[in-house]
Amino acid sequence: MAPIDNNRAALLLVASTAAFTLNDTFMKILTAELPLMETIALRGVVVTLGLGAIAFRARALWVRLSGMDAAMVGLRGFAEAVTTFFFVTALARIPLANLTAILQALPLTVTLAAAVFLGEPVGWRRLTAILVGFLGVMLIVRPGPAGFDIYALYGLASVATITLRDVATRRLSAAVPSTFVALVTAAMVTLAALAATAVAEEWVTPAPRSLLHLGAAAVTVLAGYLASLIALRWGDLGFVGPFRYTGLVWALILGLAVFGDWPDATTLAGAAIVVATGIYTLHRERARARAAAARARG
Repeated sequence: MAPIDNNRAALLLVASTAAFTLNDTFMKILTAELPLMETIALRGVVVTLGLGAIAFRARALWVRLSGMDAAMVGLRGFAEAVTTFFFVTALARIPLANLTAILQALPLTVTLAAAVFLGEPVGWRRLTAILVGFLGVMLIVRPGPAGFDIYALYGLASVATITLRDVATRRLSAAVPSTFVALVTAAMVTLAALAATAVAEEWVTPAPRSLLHLGAAAVTVLAGYLASLIALRWGDLGFVGPFRYTGLVWALILGLAVFGDWPDATTLAGAAIVVATGIYTLHRERARARAAAARARG
């Protein structure tokens, strides 16, 4: 295991959120140039090849899995394929910062799902933070006739399926390499998108401009994955975890610079509530881990 280097890990995690947000920006541009599933499929081919090269270098191209691990890898890939459809559909229709703000609820939903499905303890403080965070999400989505966008539901659906993906990931044994899991997931997403393209869409030959955007999307998503993987191995999760929320800052900047979008005051207030409760949830999780470690030493 790499030695703890929280400062470098935090910088890498900030860089990874920037890379992922750049990927989202290029994908949002591409959905105006190419059919939805074709866009996902073409990016997926490049990402799968890139992850395949990384897995080959790490000698993780082929792994013998237990029955449980195989089921969890398959469930994770299925959840990611559904997530990609919901997320990219929402990305094409609503402002980048609004969708990113909805995704900031993930630490809350993952904590709640881990309690319900994995039996992990959640005290009243974290449960209260989760409930308050969901109120923040409602401010962003605004489920009512005024200000409501049906595609915000696609964003919420992607939060649900990402939560399913992360619960499946937690059920994997430590012996399964991360690069192998990422490769299988990328391949499943790509195959699902290719199948959907063949059935439901008419193929459009990408223009040179679109090919540049596709290449940029693939490179930035790979860079984001690698940076986040290294960051989480170098740093203490309780310290570096809150730096994930810098993704919202990048989304605000790129949304304004590229698309001319800026969230209204209600959306920004909801995002602030979600981020604050998410950071508090991570803080309580870190405190619980320290207390458990102290009890084990005693």
